[in-house]
Amino acid sequence: MTQPFVYQVSPMRVVFGVGTIERLADELDRLGVKRTLVLASRRQQAELDDLAALTGGRVAGLFDGAIVHTPVAVTEQAMQAVRELKPDGVVAIGAGAATGLSKAIALRTDLPQLIVPTSYAGSEMTPVLGETVDGVKTTQSSPKILPEAVIYDVNLTVSMPAKFSAISGLNALAHAAEALYARDGNPITSLMAAEAIAKLASSLPEVIARPRDLEARSDALYGAWLCAVCLGTVGMALHHKLCHTVGALFDLPHAETHAVLLPHTIAYNTPAAPEAIGRAAQALGARDAAEGLFDLSARLGAPRALAEIGMPEDGIARAAELATKNPYWNPRPIESDGIRALLTRAWSGARPQAG
Repeated sequence: MTQPFVYQVSPMRVVFGVGTIERLADELDRLGVKRTLVLASRRQQAELDDLAALTGGRVAGLFDGAIVHTPVAVTEQAMQAVRELKPDGVVAIGAGAATGLSKAIALRTDLPQLIVPTSYAGSEMTPVLGETVDGVKTTQSSPKILPEAVIYDVNLTVSMPAKFSAISGLNALAHAAEALYARDGNPITSLMAAEAIAKLASSLPEVIARPRDLEARSDALYGAWLCAVCLGTVGMALHHKLCHTVGALFDLPHAETHAVLLPHTIAYNTPAAPEAIGRAAQALGARDAAEGLFDLSARLGAPRALAEIGMPEDGIARAAELATKNPYWNPRPIESDGIRALLTRAWSGARPQAG
């Protein structure tokens, strides 16, 4: 018998394909935006050539100072630009940092957002914002945070370096993996999560081998979108909490932190959610999900140790303390000894264990 569930669809428009950036002006028309603040790095500005033309002459101004973990100090700088330029909408073109800043601005202003992702991060599909103050990252959710529209253009992911593509894809995989055992999970999200894991597990090695192959890139972006839908539909657990804690505490790169911790957090939760995590193993084509993810990381050349991405060994105890400080739901109880052991293995790059 199918268990009772609640499934709520986010009110968002998604445009997916190759060359869809050309529809940017049409989508701004749909939103009624006439003067937009564009959030884009100098690299994106150069790659897109003429942002004014793409937006149909609607650029009120540019801000290129977005930083990972969305520091509130940077948001205040962007808000100064909002006050001076008086835009009636925001366009964010880039990876997770640009999306996070756009969402922070929308939370404070309720301006409509149009996001154009260039990575597989996925936060563009969620009403959740994580902001950092003094090394502590806190999250909140609000309908104002959810973007109104997202344009996925496969072409914009082709220039993403192969190594970062792998890391970004593993970051996306984490959203789907945790969705399989989420407290508020449902059959629809579980179907999407399994499809997302399978699609990314098969396409990411192809992206590494042939970075400019549009078919491989399209499959990877499609898988990442499914992961993002999962992230925006159900609540997350230990993995995302631990990544936020460790990433903000030591200013670690966001996607790399997810890539390193994922096999270990899945191993920790496997005894408490064997059936759900077994679906992840099946999607990976592996006997064990945690082992399969660890081996996939190796195949992709992704980092597999927190030490490798800048976390100090003497930070393990502090991170474990913070991660267990405030209670939150997880299929397996969050115990300080278990989290410390998890972080010790992840720091050194040892194989994941459920203990």
